[in-house]
Amino acid sequence: MATSASAKLSKAVKQQYMSLPQGDKVQAMYIWIDGSGEGLRCKTRTLDSEPKSIEELPEWNFDGSSTYQSEGSNSDMFLIPAAMFRDPFRKDPNKLVLCEVLKYNRKPAETNLRHCCKQIMSMVENQHPWFGMEQEYTLLGTDGHPFGWPSNGFPGPQGPYYCGVGADKAYGRDIVEAHYRACLYAGVQICGTNAEVMPAQWEFQIGPCEGINMGDHLWVARFILHRVCEDFGIVASFDPKPIPGNWNGAGCHTNFSTKEMREDNGLKAIEDSIERLSKRHQYHIRTYDPKGGLDNARRLTGHHETSNINEFSAGVANRGASIRIPRSVGQDKKGYFEDRRPSANCDPYSVTEALIRTCLLKEEGDETIDYSK
Repeated sequence: MATSASAKLSKAVKQQYMSLPQGDKVQAMYIWIDGSGEGLRCKTRTLDSEPKSIEELPEWNFDGSSTYQSEGSNSDMFLIPAAMFRDPFRKDPNKLVLCEVLKYNRKPAETNLRHCCKQIMSMVENQHPWFGMEQEYTLLGTDGHPFGWPSNGFPGPQGPYYCGVGADKAYGRDIVEAHYRACLYAGVQICGTNAEVMPAQWEFQIGPCEGINMGDHLWVARFILHRVCEDFGIVASFDPKPIPGNWNGAGCHTNFSTKEMREDNGLKAIEDSIERLSKRHQYHIRTYDPKGGLDNARRLTGHHETSNINEFSAGVANRGASIRIPRSVGQDKKGYFEDRRPSANCDPYSVTEALIRTCLLKEEGDETIDYSK
């Protein structure tokens, strides 16, 4: 199986240097979303002391012409620190810093969807929107072939792999365990993980997170996964349908609730939200993957535990529906619902913002309202 050349370098030799004292200095790795809307970039700077809050972190800049974000003739972009986490790779006191990207004129870059999401979340703070997102992904060799699959064929059909145990069923658990522990160390709100239906496919869950924190924590969890995979020499793919044919795709099921939904008789508020979502299906499909629905069209076929991309559906405990109400919620008459439509490569800022706009701000139709005017 193809692994990267970097993974073959001696980690023991590297550790000799990583164990050297760093004095009072702190390394801060600034992370941002590039112009693809899917890729992550990072670079590191030295700080004179350990920052205790976002406000203590300086702004920075980078060359946007090399990240699909600007032209070479006017390429400086600004990095604005937005969320800070402990660094599980360099360890304390070093930091991971998730940033928003601003253009030369200080306006949000096209793929800076956090900026608008934060504004929308601030409008509904008193409703305490909680989210939990189930991030599916596939482990691949550097040649694009699924990790652990026969080089000239396919593994046995789906069935034994979901939550599977054993060398013939679980492909790549070392990466999953390393990622889980690194997220816990960093302070990412990771709440679980499991092997998925297709071999070499896994899932981790982030949440519950309130408001803008959902997007922040999921993006940093993705970054940590990419870095862990880099150390092991393989690739994590968020492609919604990495292997065509009779294999499950990869989604990012999004669980959503408000204070009203979580209180007694909250099922009424849940049903009202589902009714609103049913009338705005195409808007959500456009918002739920970075290519306006084209990526999800390969996944949402009505097969392999998905709904049909062209039809809205909802049901209790139905994994073939657009919206699933968990059976316990139907019984308790309160709780949350699960939107099963977002693709694995969705932008969580975009997904959570869309849910707020439709369910709480009660927007209708295919266009969004600009509240900044």
